[in-house]
Amino acid sequence: MKEKHPHQFDKLSARPEHYSYRLHRKQRTVQIFLPVILSAVLFVGMIALVSFATFEQGGDVGRWAAISTIWIVIPVLVAGLLVLALLAGLIYLMARALGALPHYTGMAQDYVHIARGYIVRVADLAVKPILALNGWIETIKAFLERIRP
Repeated sequence: MKEKHPHQFDKLSARPEHYSYRLHRKQRTVQIFLPVILSAVLFVGMIALVSFATFEQGGDVGRWAAISTIWIVIPVLVAGLLVLALLAGLIYLMARALGALPHYTGMAQDYVHIARGYIVRVADLAVKPILALNGWIETIKAFLERIRP
């Protein structure tokens, strides 16, 4: 069958060449591969620069250690500031909410108490036939034990 219609099978097995696929491949190259490769080259270049500056004759290891420490601490400080801002925002929101919450939590507690009454009533109604049946069975057992000598 493939010999009769080779062009149909070629169309099915070929990758589609839609505009969106071509645009995706172009964006993938520019927006993913290029930044990763440039970052890797920059990172390797920084390693080479630091290595040459530190390990040459008379290189100042202490200064480069301090620079490295600064570059390690800066992201930690930024993350800490973000966490501090988040906590400050949450504290502010809780302070604002505490003014309104007691009224609404009191209402919620009242509704939960009403719902508890309904739930207990329905649960008791569901168990009542079983308890009655168990009571009758125990009564019959007690009666039969009295009859036997």
